[in-house]
Amino acid sequence: MTPPNAHISPALYSGSVVHRRVQPKSHLLNYRVFNLLLDLDRLEDIGPLHINRPGLLTFYERDHGDGKGDLKLWVRTRLRDAGIAPDDLSLHVLCYPRILGYAFNPITVYFATHADGETAAILYQVNNTMSERHTYVIPVSVGDTPPFRQSCDKAMYVSPFTPMQSRYSFSIVPPGDDVCISIRQDGDEGHILNASFTGNRQALTPANLWASLAKHPLMTLKVIAGIHYEAFHLWRKGVPIFRFEPQSRGEISIILPPTSKKQTEPA
Repeated sequence: MTPPNAHISPALYSGSVVHRRVQPKSHLLNYRVFNLLLDLDRLEDIGPLHINRPGLLTFYERDHGDGKGDLKLWVRTRLRDAGIAPDDLSLHVLCYPRILGYAFNPITVYFATHADGETAAILYQVNNTMSERHTYVIPVSVGDTPPFRQSCDKAMYVSPFTPMQSRYSFSIVPPGDDVCISIRQDGDEGHILNASFTGNRQALTPANLWASLAKHPLMTLKVIAGIHYEAFHLWRKGVPIFRFEPQSRGEISIILPPTSKKQTEPA
């Protein structure tokens, strides 16, 4: 597993997404994907990967953050909002690319890291299929070592099969030789589900990017198709449906330690 002081650097992570529902009906999905880990200070074309311009495999900054395009500025602003000085931090984003012009990221994860490799904060940007985004900004306590365990109340409607009144618990192994993003959701009735991505590091080279495209040529379409396919099966199983509630508390939640005097309400 990743040592506490591992330095994060751009890479490709190939692995599996697993969703395991516990109640009110059991349900399991497991599929192969790959994620890109990109340095927001050094975004550059690599082989088939194009940055902010059309191509077979692309990364557009406007697909993330506030949608305005300057993703590094957006992350730095969010860190300042949380009381973290961002100037000496390296910033990396873990996400799906666009393939054939399309991508949907259920979650995009940002890592803010000190020069010595210690993680300063993690940002979790959740997207729903109603074109809404919500980002949970959670500082990492000094001295914490992976896996980082963080939690927050759910602030945005995501699925018709999970209640708004619930809580996320994250367990994170930051990118190194491997990466693991694990999310547990609990509601008033207890444990609802676990979702995770676990991937192994590959060098971010043209050859590895082409190989990933060859293995997953329609990956991003599969993600959105899979969401609807699994929703159909949950409906067939009789899982209760919760009506859509438009986001009303802003797009940012800053989650600070209990001893902090700053606000922890959604911004």
